[in-house]
Amino acid sequence: MQDDRELVSEHQEEIISRENSEGGQAESSNRRKFLTRVGWGGVVGFLAINSAAFLRFFYPRVLFEPASQFKVGLPADYPLGTVNSQYQREYRTWIIRLQDGAFFALESKCTHLGCTPNWMEAQKKFKCPCHGSGYYITGLNFEGPAPRPMDRFKISIAEDGQMLVDKTIRYPGVPGKESNEVYPESLLRV
Repeated sequence: MQDDRELVSEHQEEIISRENSEGGQAESSNRRKFLTRVGWGGVVGFLAINSAAFLRFFYPRVLFEPASQFKVGLPADYPLGTVNSQYQREYRTWIIRLQDGAFFALESKCTHLGCTPNWMEAQKKFKCPCHGSGYYITGLNFEGPAPRPMDRFKISIAEDGQMLVDKTIRYPGVPGKESNEVYPESLLRV
């Protein structure tokens, strides 16, 4: 009887050890499959991201800027002694007609830090809202930290009689000097 019990217990131990070894192999096999899938998933993800970056290379980033030459209308459209802000937002340019009838195109950019000054009609001056630089109607700086007068652009009459501003030809302000005197070609007399 004792031999039978020993046989049964040996048989049970053998079955248990066999189950443990098979379960260990099954568990090891599942872990291996999981890690294989994660590895291949990482490789595929890496290739997908690099392929997308490679394809993006063929579509360049384009910056659309306004034209460097643009028409601003007929001279008769502008009253004497006025500043026209119609082209300030799109072209960053003011069209100014002085009391003597001369025109010029002034860049609407402060020479201190590049802010956009405002035209103060009541005070007849440009005033930078950031640091308080002040400019006369001619663009000459007279107050604040601005180091020089505002820049001007070439203005001429086109073939159809309209005024044409060319931003590729710039007349930079000279510190302490009136741009009308330094650059008489920046004025358009009609």
